[in-house]
Amino acid sequence: MKNLFLFTFIVTLFIGCNSVKKTQEAINYGNYDEAINIALKNLRSDKFKKSNEPYVFMLQDAFIKANERDLTKVKFLQNEGNPANYETIYTIYDNLNKRQEMIRPLLPLQIVSTGKNAKFQLNDYTNQLITSKQNVTEYLYNNALNSLQNSKNKLDFRNTYNDLNYLNQINPNYKNTNSLIEEAHFKGTDFIYVFMQNQSDKVIPIRLEQDLLNFETYGLNTLWTVYQSKKQNQIKYNYEIEINLREINISPEQIREKEIVQEKQVVDGWQYLKDSKGVNVTDSLGKAIKVDKFKTIKSVVYQNIQYKSVQIIGQIKYFDLTTNQLIKSYPLESGFVFEHRYATYKGDRNALDKEYLDLLAFKFVPFPSNEQMIYDSGEDLKLKIKSIIASYLFN
Repeated sequence: MKNLFLFTFIVTLFIGCNSVKKTQEAINYGNYDEAINIALKNLRSDKFKKSNEPYVFMLQDAFIKANERDLTKVKFLQNEGNPANYETIYTIYDNLNKRQEMIRPLLPLQIVSTGKNAKFQLNDYTNQLITSKQNVTEYLYNNALNSLQNSKNKLDFRNTYNDLNYLNQINPNYKNTNSLIEEAHFKGTDFIYVFMQNQSDKVIPIRLEQDLLNFETYGLNTLWTVYQSKKQNQIKYNYEIEINLREINISPEQIREKEIVQEKQVVDGWQYLKDSKGVNVTDSLGKAIKVDKFKTIKSVVYQNIQYKSVQIIGQIKYFDLTTNQLIKSYPLESGFVFEHRYATYKGDRNALDKEYLDLLAFKFVPFPSNEQMIYDSGEDLKLKIKSIIASYLFN
């Protein structure tokens, strides 16, 4: 028990020393907020603990230095007079306020060895926060209006969207910010029109075409990319994707038959075991020994495979509608195989292996129509289309 206590004490002491060292290193490297967080974590467990006294000194030191650095930076940015600094100034004041609010619940912090309280100067940053928030709000709002009215660049609209969301975060429902966010999102989005052309000599089922062009099921839409197969008049499309089906090859209906001979040795009664002279062999008690008598049974299995396949060959083309140029083209190939197995037999059923016995449960089924074959290829075709489109990133 004593050994366990000693071990626990040593481990605790080691961890404590390491934590103190880590806090001091953070201060030495100018990582004041990291030092504050470490010190606060230890002091929250027991701020009156004598061994935690170093954290009080380091917390005080890091707090003073962090505030001095932040306030010096604010003064520099204000003197620079650049409105683009408003957001940074607001962020610094917000951090100054949050830093002291983390410390406030622990105050007063007593230096156990002297009985005196450590000094932490807490300031009221209310006016600075209100002023800097108003400055950054007006700056971002006016910049957004200018961008939405004058810019032609989608990247500008996306940056504007991010700025307006930040504005809405620090100053919710300011003027018509929400409607401006929607406008920035609309203007920053790439709209892509997708359509299909069938240049083969086969008819594509309407339900297959509808399914292939239902891009809501593809999961490809992102924040800045929207695929549509139905044109909307109010949208100016940036890109166009053409899914061109050039060949649809359907194989003839085939039935492939395979003849398999099955033989087995099965028990057919018993007989006395005889030696080489034809005399019965007996056991130790003098009784004649009986052994199984075997016979060979035979069956012929006629395994049938119904087979029909469809192959779809095409191309996917990407067009830039701004320049009316072909950007990229990809080959498209997909297919589907209908295969059905069944079997019949002649002879002794007991001679058949399990795999052939299972096949006997199946019978001939009608072949799917060409239209059904094309439709059944849709799932694979859809996966191929999705893979190709997903491989090309518009943003």
